[in-house]
Amino acid sequence: MKIQAAALLFDNDGTLVSSLESVYRCWTRWAEEYGITAEEFARVELHGRPAAEIAADLLPADRVAEAVVRIEQLEVEDVEGGVHLLPGTRALLDSVPADRWAVVTSATRRLAEARLDEAGIRPKTLIAADDITRGKPDPEPFLLAARRLGVDPARCVVFEDAPAGLQAGRSAGMTTVALTTTHQAAELHADVVVGDLSAVSALVTDGGVEISVGD
Repeated sequence: MKIQAAALLFDNDGTLVSSLESVYRCWTRWAEEYGITAEEFARVELHGRPAAEIAADLLPADRVAEAVVRIEQLEVEDVEGGVHLLPGTRALLDSVPADRWAVVTSATRRLAEARLDEAGIRPKTLIAADDITRGKPDPEPFLLAARRLGVDPARCVVFEDAPAGLQAGRSAGMTTVALTTTHQAAELHADVVVGDLSAVSALVTDGGVEISVGD
């Protein structure tokens, strides 16, 4: 399958890199520190959502700001050795000009930059939780990325592993490619579903980027 695009928009965790072990290690410690039971924690969707929204689901409003600072501290301190590139990431990013792709993450800028730096990825355009008022599944993060890149949202392709991110991409009017790195294919509503980015290649053309998607 071939997709014609002006820009590629990538989620980070679970799409470009894997930090799952770090995420669960840090959030488990955080939950213990804040007296949140395993049952309460299990009821909350963790992946692909801003930390502030997760904390707001679990804590009184007057404790959320402090709790967000704490989880960011834990995760930043756990970055070294806790992040690795997923298959296909390096080859795909290296094949696309820096002004034709962006990272769109639910993490804070400090945490996102720490993880990307650990993995050796330095995007020219990064949209983080600090940049938006409504996180995924709202389309705001992806629409902001398209605006920063100066491209029509309808000509953007979103690469995501989480249902919330895919919903955001669809709501932004973008083509969506789902990766089964953290969820089963049946949980992912997208235009195309692949195992990881090793199934994707890109060719720069006069009109933009031609994406080829395999199985």
